[in-house]
Amino acid sequence: MARPIRLYKKRLFLLVLPLLLLLAAAAFFVFNRQAAVADPEGLPEVVDYNYHIRPILSDRCYKCHGPDANKREADLRLDTEDGAYAALKDDPKGHVIVPTDPIASALYQRISATDTSILMPPPSSNLHLQPREIRLIAKWIKQGAKFKPHWAFIPPIKPALPAVSNKDWVKNEIDVFLLAAMTQKGLKPSEEADKERLLKRVSIDLTGLPPALSLQDSFTTKGSALSYEQVVDQLLASPQYGEKMAVSWLDLARYADSHGYQDDGLRTMWPWREWVIHAFNKNYSYEQFVTWQLAGDLLPNATLEQKLASGFNRNHKITQEGGVIPEEYRIEYVTDRTNTFGKAFLALTYECAKCHDHKYDPISQKDYYSTFAFFNQVDEKGFFGDITVASLGDPPNMKITSKEVDSVLQFIHKTDTAAVTVMIMKDTVKRRATRLLKRGAYDQPADTVVFNTPKAVLPFDSNQYPNNRLGLARWLFSKKHPLTARVFVNRVWQEFFGKGLVKTSGDFGMQGELPSHPELLDWLAADFMEHGWDVKRLVKQIVMSSTYKQVAGEGGMQGEILGGGNRRRQIDPENIYLSRYSRTRLTAEEQRDLVLASSGLLVRTIGGPSVKPYQPRGIWEASTSGRGQLQKYVQDHGDSLYRRTMYTFIKRTVPPPAMLVFDASNRDQCEVRRLRTSTPLQSLVMLNDPQVLEAARVLGQKLEGGRLKVQGGRNPIETAFRLIACRRPSSKELAVLEEYYEELLVNFKKQPEKVKRMLSQGEYKQLPTPDPAATAALMQVIHTIYNMDESQNKN
Repeated sequence: MARPIRLYKKRLFLLVLPLLLLLAAAAFFVFNRQAAVADPEGLPEVVDYNYHIRPILSDRCYKCHGPDANKREADLRLDTEDGAYAALKDDPKGHVIVPTDPIASALYQRISATDTSILMPPPSSNLHLQPREIRLIAKWIKQGAKFKPHWAFIPPIKPALPAVSNKDWVKNEIDVFLLAAMTQKGLKPSEEADKERLLKRVSIDLTGLPPALSLQDSFTTKGSALSYEQVVDQLLASPQYGEKMAVSWLDLARYADSHGYQDDGLRTMWPWREWVIHAFNKNYSYEQFVTWQLAGDLLPNATLEQKLASGFNRNHKITQEGGVIPEEYRIEYVTDRTNTFGKAFLALTYECAKCHDHKYDPISQKDYYSTFAFFNQVDEKGFFGDITVASLGDPPNMKITSKEVDSVLQFIHKTDTAAVTVMIMKDTVKRRATRLLKRGAYDQPADTVVFNTPKAVLPFDSNQYPNNRLGLARWLFSKKHPLTARVFVNRVWQEFFGKGLVKTSGDFGMQGELPSHPELLDWLAADFMEHGWDVKRLVKQIVMSSTYKQVAGEGGMQGEILGGGNRRRQIDPENIYLSRYSRTRLTAEEQRDLVLASSGLLVRTIGGPSVKPYQPRGIWEASTSGRGQLQKYVQDHGDSLYRRTMYTFIKRTVPPPAMLVFDASNRDQCEVRRLRTSTPLQSLVMLNDPQVLEAARVLGQKLEGGRLKVQGGRNPIETAFRLIACRRPSSKELAVLEEYYEELLVNFKKQPEKVKRMLSQGEYKQLPTPDPAATAALMQVIHTIYNMDESQNKN
């Protein structure tokens, strides 16, 4: 009986042996296969920690092995060099990473394991690494596993300009960096946009308004002596430049005309909004602009203007509801200021460290409350008075009288004699102690903290800077600071190209996107600091570049070079390398302002209290608490209906609906980037908004009645097209519109009641015309032009 058993074992061994040899061979060659350079996806020759490895670790590993000590597993850190090189807790002879030896590195062993019981990340996390990512990590370890500080925490140094061959295309340094990047991808720049489209683009970008017919004629007429640079200088010098630049800053500063929360009573902060416009038009340096807003009240012998600027910090929501716990809400206000500081000036998700150490970025909970301390010295209350008293402006505040407007604050547009009360900053005489709050709860104070900032960004030197907001502002503008300049130039770039060089403009941390053109970002940041933080100079650099002036879309020279636009889209579908200009839809404010400006309805008065234009009935009433001045929406009349959209009254709980449809901010919190959506509601707004219909009616009456004098006696349809689309229509386009007009005219002559209804749109005075049916037909054609895709885009 023993012999058959031995024979059976021998045969079984012979059957299993090939399988064992195969598994051994697979194990032997697993590293070489994983780390192969000849990879069909193409591994980089040199694997960089910041650009190739850290994003993988941050996304897949830091949650359990990152900065948050409370959530750290196995006492293992992968976000620091010491942690990654450390010996294993349960195996002192083993190490997480052994430089140059992936096989001996526990990190590589775990991420490449086939046994799910030891595989990292564990399958239960629903996270996993792609084969290419495993090969990247293996190659990085083999090359020495060199760690670097996070790219955003290294102070920007002006890099050398790359060599390029097509020097004729280059207008400034921006073009050099981008042309070099295009060339590496096998791309070439597109031709320059024609004068009409370029003028529309730069006019909207610098003023938020379409170019007037007179400017179109001066710049686009053949043989015109007006150069593109002269147009740019003219637009930068216009008062509308300050208004345009202020809009995105109001989003960042969470400006609104009401306090928020349930009662959402009236707030008077519009004089601060006028200061922002004034500062941009006067081209205050970015250093001065920000320092005054963070700490204008703390400057030596602070002026009224500097104190007013500090109102930036008081734009947060304030409760007016009875029954609240005052200290709880006071802490909420300081929290808002701290979070806004982190997002607006550092582009870091500071708020993640309020309740625990940040899971991804080197911001501890202690760091959070050490920064919190700078904003925790204001003598404010979480609840002040009732809804009527609070509307006057919670202390600390300042009263602005007509005398002060006439003598000092002349940029404020104040028409009545009553004083305006505005909230500002003012620290207490006695310093308030700041304590870390367990789990972020106002009633769970722990250790006392001192004024400080995250060391990983830049240590706060108390010997160099005062322990207050003024010291924080000076820390922010240290030449060694790695973030301040980068963050701002990135947001300015975003305004002109639709997205920043860092796409996540509010997050430069570990979870944020990497810069698409890091050398260009650093060059712009360093250059911005070298030239005194000059905002207008930075803006002009961008709009004067050949990169900015390229034709939009898929056509032009680039399409011919690559065999059609489809080929270019295959190479660079997101237009990261900017070998063409990206089509960008107008913002909510630009859309409405184009309608008002093209029809001649726009009232260009700068500043003043916010206004209430047309809005669907019942919205406020359905959402209000039933108390205070803002219980009901009381529409304005006259010129107030036609002010620029940035002056539209914003009630936080019920923002203007048409603006929300076009992705405007509700100003609840700091927003540094607006999302762009495309929904049917946007079409419905453009088709039915009384402001659009009224503008079409007024422009139709002006053109039909001969009130709008146009050089050369142009066709009224052609004139309307130029006012709205900002270019001359082609003969084919004009023929289609004229044919449509003739069809409408025949129908309207048969329907006088319909004509009467159409021409009754809006409150603007009726302008008599010789033929109402013809006016209605022209109105309908104009309305159609407003609804063209081109009319709603910057290009």
